[in-house]
Amino acid sequence: MENTPVDRTAALRLWEEYRAARPGWATDPEPPPAEYFGDHPELTDELLGLVLAGTKRATSALVAEFAAAGDPLPRVGGHWIACDSAGRPRAVLRSTELRLGGVGSADAAFARDEGEGDLSLEYWREGHLRYWKRVCPRLGLEWSEDLEIVFERFAVVWPPEHADG
Repeated sequence: MENTPVDRTAALRLWEEYRAARPGWATDPEPPPAEYFGDHPELTDELLGLVLAGTKRATSALVAEFAAAGDPLPRVGGHWIACDSAGRPRAVLRSTELRLGGVGSADAAFARDEGEGDLSLEYWREGHLRYWKRVCPRLGLEWSEDLEIVFERFAVVWPPEHADG
């Protein structure tokens, strides 16, 4: 089962609400990408739930995932819109820290900030290896620990009921 396509009209509406409320932060020249966490509805909604609850403030993705989608790599201060599995935009996220590295460069602090499972590096590694080994064939890749990963920390900036501080 796959996620429902993103409601682009609703994503633009959420972005415009944020821009009107926070014009000093919403300086992206174009509306940001609207995307999902994970690759199937159950995972998407679970991870988005952690974001909305305030538990998850980091994410990681293969550089190849961005390339396959035709998306640029994130940049510090840039935004993206997180959607639920039904394609509804639920939160505007702002990248606060980015780095590239291999899977072995993840540390316990990053695993904790990803907010998944028992928050341990071991849990993070097991879950992400399962995910990337599932995604790589769709990207025409064979999984390798040498594949470059984008490690991103973010803040939730909109809507106000979910926004950080």
